Order: sequence, then structure tokens, then C-alpha cells
Amino acid sequence: MAARRGSAPKLGDVLLVTGSEGFLADRAVRSAIAAVKKDSAEVETTELDSSLLDVGEFAELTGPSLFATERVLVLRALENLSADMAPRVIEYAGAPAEDVLVVLVHSGGQKGKGVLDKLRKASVTEVVATAPKAWELPQFVSGEIRLHGGSIDERAATALVDAVGHDLRALAGACAQLVSDSDGHAVTTELIGQYFGGRAEVTSFAVADAAIQGRTEPALEQLRWALDCGVAPVLVTSAMAGGLRGLAKFSSAPGGMREADLAREVGVPPWKLKSLRQQSRGWTPGGLATAIKAVAQADADVKGASGDAGYALERMVITVSRAHGRR
Repeated sequence: MAARRGSAPKLGDVLLVTGSEGFLADRAVRSAIAAVKKDSAEVETTELDSSLLDVGEFAELTGPSLFATERVLVLRALENLSADMAPRVIEYAGAPAEDVLVVLVHSGGQKGKGVLDKLRKASVTEVVATAPKAWELPQFVSGEIRLHGGSIDERAATALVDAVGHDLRALAGACAQLVSDSDGHAVTTELIGQYFGGRAEVTSFAVADAAIQGRTEPALEQLRWALDCGVAPVLVTSAMAGGLRGLAKFSSAPGGMREADLAREVGVPPWKLKSLRQQSRGWTPGGLATAIKAVAQADADVKGASGDAGYALERMVITVSRAHGRR
């Protein structure tokens, strides 16, 4: 996630944006420009690749303006800054012009690290753009939804990640669209299904969730719909296997553990414990063993052991859902 040191950028600042997550880095640059333009009627913005920067151009873009113009200079790919220009940029960072905001963008990695270290010693404001871990993506979704004035619960946020994937630009776009079309209501799994129901991931997990909750008919309906949408059978068995593995780890974890320790033991983010706690009700070790065995058989069947993948999946769903509550 993007992390910031210091206050909002303003004219007279040098902002350093570092990290490999391009979407968050671009957002930090746009936010900085917007913050300056909010307080100034006319701001001249220039973006350059650092490798193309020369002494004369840098002096012109950061020096006194003949027309008293307030300016933003964005230098991309700071890691490619030439050896001749590096000392000048570092020197400028120590005494920036009052009517210019300079944004220095470094795309991560070790190249140019010496320049970064010296800029940090000059006490520039820094935004670190690092990609969230996979289990943090629902939190990212929740934040995006709130950013646009909407609301969403953990289950729906997870469903959106399952449906759209891990690309932050795609997730951010989906969040903006869903809030825009939700008419002021919370973004729900049903609304997500209307937009992204054809995505393999969300339909596979819908089948698994219903079966693990012991809801046979809804699970079969979701399965038939998934197969009609062209979802690969192996994705259904994979989702079911993942759900049962998490449930088995949760059920066998030692009692009395703290939430954070329990999450590490099970191998899930802390917010997932709530749904696992709900799913675990009605499951016994014998029932779990039966369900896991049925999924293993179905997985072998859809990979070639059986000529009818649809029948194998239906049998798996029925067996798993009926194993719920079995002793």
C-alpha cells in the first residue's frame, strides 16, 4: 500500500515517490498535482524522463519564472538519472524553489539507491508505493469503495477480488463503477455477481461456499450456472479443496490462541477467521474427512479419470454438502 511521510505536498516541496506498484505511484503523482492546483488557479505541469534531463532544462524548470507562473515538475524513472545530474537534483532538494513542486518518481530496485539515500537525508516527503499482499486486497477494495463514498462488507470485498483478480487498476475501476451504479446502497455480492458473475473465480467460490455451508440445492444451482458460463471443472474442485483445507486447519488449531496467532496457524488473513468460524459450525472430523475424500475423487475424475465431469462435480457437491453435520 502507499505510505506517506509528512503532510500533503505543496509548492516549495520535493516529493519522492518510490516503489514498484505503478498504479499507486501514478495515483500519488496525480494527488500531488491536484493538491497544488486546488490552491492555485494556474499551475504549469511538466513531466520528463530523468534520463533526458540536462542541466539547462532543469535550471529553467526550477528557476525563477518570468511570468510568476507556479509549476509542477515530475521527473519519472529517477533511477536513470545521469551521474552529472544527480548532484544537482540532490542540491536542489536541500533548498527548493518556493513556487515549484518537484515530484521525483523512482520505480523501485537497487539502481539509483545512492541518490535515494541522499534525498531522504535532505528530508524530502516520501510516498512508498508497494503492492499489497494477496490477503490485503479485500482491504484495498474496502478502501476504494469508501473513497468513492460507498460501503462494502468483507465477504463482498473478497468476492470482488475473486472476480476481478489482483490487478490494482482493474480493482479500482471496478470499485468506482460499482459505487456509481449502487444508487447509494452498499455494494453487495449480488451486485458484484451481476457485473462479474461470468468470471470463473467468483462462480467457483460461490459453489464451494454453498456446499461447505451444507446448502445442497443452492450449491447445485451455482454449479450448473458456472458450467453453463464455461467455468473449467478443475477450478471448481480447486475452490472446494481450498475451502475445506482452510476449514480443516481452523478446526484442528489449538484452542485459546490470539486472533493474529490463529490466523498465522491457519494461513489466512485475520478477517477470514470470522467466516471460517461460521463455516466450522456443524462440521466434525469425520464429516471433513468424507468431504475431502470426495473432492480428491472429483479432482481425479475431471482430470481424466471419468468421462462425465459434470456428473463428477454434482456428486462432489452433494457429498460435501451432506457431510456437513455428519458425525
